[in-house]
Amino acid sequence: MSRRAAAAATALLVAGLAAAPLAGAVDTTPPLPTPELQQRYQGMIHELRCVQCQNEAIADSPVGLAADLRREVREMIMAGKSDDDIRDYMVARYGDFILFRPRLNARTIWLWAAPVVLLLVGLVVAVRVIARRSRLAAADVTPLDDDRAAP
Repeated sequence: MSRRAAAAATALLVAGLAAAPLAGAVDTTPPLPTPELQQRYQGMIHELRCVQCQNEAIADSPVGLAADLRREVREMIMAGKSDDDIRDYMVARYGDFILFRPRLNARTIWLWAAPVVLLLVGLVVAVRVIARRSRLAAADVTPLDDDRAAP
């Protein structure tokens, strides 16, 4: 390979690496007028789940539905809606699933209670197993092999 070809390949590689972050950008809309609104927008699009991708925030999802949801969030922020108004609208339209952190209500109580209940069940099981093993060890009077050999 000649020097000229090697230099061209290196230049192409550097240009490709420089453009890589741009290729991964999902939200191509211009920033909102104030940093506070932009921060609210970024927070909201990271709070909402893409209903098509299901385990990805609308901020990170490349699908068209996520782009529409980002646009809707942007328009609602520009219209002066509060974060709670935006969440309420999205929940009314898509259900609690759209929120990465669902609200505590009668339908979602099991989501919040399950970790505590499972932890308590695990602690009860662990205490019972330890108690049974300690009773078995205390009741075991058979001599060890080393004790039989010693006079």
